[in-house]
Amino acid sequence: MQLSASPYEERLTAPRSWWLICLAAGFSMALILVPFGTLALLAGLVGGTAVAAVVASSYGSIRIRVVGDALIAGDARIPVSALGGTEVLDPEEARAWRMHKADTRAFMLLRAYIPRALKVEVTDPADPTPYLYLSSREPERLAAAIKAAQGRSEVEAAQE
Repeated sequence: MQLSASPYEERLTAPRSWWLICLAAGFSMALILVPFGTLALLAGLVGGTAVAAVVASSYGSIRIRVVGDALIAGDARIPVSALGGTEVLDPEEARAWRMHKADTRAFMLLRAYIPRALKVEVTDPADPTPYLYLSSREPERLAAAIKAAQGRSEVEAAQE
């Protein structure tokens, strides 16, 4: 696999407000442990905050990448030759595709705190997945990276 000249990478990190929620979870744990003394209170504060932070961090560690001739979205790796057209979804359209327009066979890498998304058709006849729904803060850049990778893939296929 040859790396592309301008790969795309995006991490779907959790919003800043979630870190305040982690601190609130720590305070809640500390309040629960107040009857057991000061040391337990401090342990609850630190432990509750740490556990909540690990959960928030792991949920926000999902990445979307276009590298070489593949789109990597979370654990899925799809060759760009199996992808068709792309459609950038504004917040209202993205919400519709998450709700009533969604196909149960679709691959959906969504984060509700990211309002925009990219819908990518899957053209591989052997794959039952009709499209990919990818939450993205920069769906235009992701679409351009996929199209560039498809162009390079077609050029390489023609040269062989």
